[in-house]
Amino acid sequence: MKGSLPSRGVATLLGWGGSLTGVLLFVALWEWGSLAYGSFLLPGPRDALAALAELWQAGEAAGAVWATTWRAMLGFALAGLAGTALGLLAGMSRTLGRALEPVSTVLLGIPPIAWIVLAILWFGSGSMAAVYTVMATTLPVTFAGAQMGALTLDRRLQEMAEVFRLPPLMRFMDITLPHIVSYVFPALVTALGVAWKVAVMAELFATEDGIGAGLAMARVNLDTAAAMAWIVLVVALLLAAEHGLLRPLQRRMEPWRQAGRGGH
Repeated sequence: MKGSLPSRGVATLLGWGGSLTGVLLFVALWEWGSLAYGSFLLPGPRDALAALAELWQAGEAAGAVWATTWRAMLGFALAGLAGTALGLLAGMSRTLGRALEPVSTVLLGIPPIAWIVLAILWFGSGSMAAVYTVMATTLPVTFAGAQMGALTLDRRLQEMAEVFRLPPLMRFMDITLPHIVSYVFPALVTALGVAWKVAVMAELFATEDGIGAGLAMARVNLDTAAAMAWIVLVVALLLAAEHGLLRPLQRRMEPWRQAGRGGH
């Protein structure tokens, strides 16, 4: 037990070190591209951060962050709940699975720009169009993850639980839920990334506020530094949502993975 805390600390430092190395490599390549192609075509990291500071001081960035965040997270939450529930039902019922799989494939094949156009026609310009587009594009991803989790349940473990007469709640918490979660969470992480990208794209066409609207204004003004600043901001929000919300929740729901990593 005494050696576990230092080993965890070393593992954490190594993990952060690897992530920091990747970030520094990306920034270095970004700076090189700016020097090679010029700051007008590709503003460097310092230009983007300076533009972001100006946007923040002007009060534009804070409102845009809030607008994009609640649209992306609301659409993601609705898709996560509906997609997970339908996927579990489809995985447990072959008949329902055969009926819903083609629908999921069709929805997954429709490009986000088509959903944006339809959403504007159905709901008009505004937040509802962005939220609906996020939900429609991320729902098939969560559906597929939950369905695969339900389909790959180990029937032998279920039979063993029945033989030993485990209570239904214990059977669900110790056998069914851990297996399903191991499929659902990767799908949710993927869907979260899609949600942010689609929310910004929808705002570009359908709203007058948010990060997408800021990108549209930067395009009109030919302000590439501001455009890069908005991109940096949305990437930072995505990383904060993933590592501040989903990853901690995943560690809490999947303690056996952390135990396995600590033992190596």
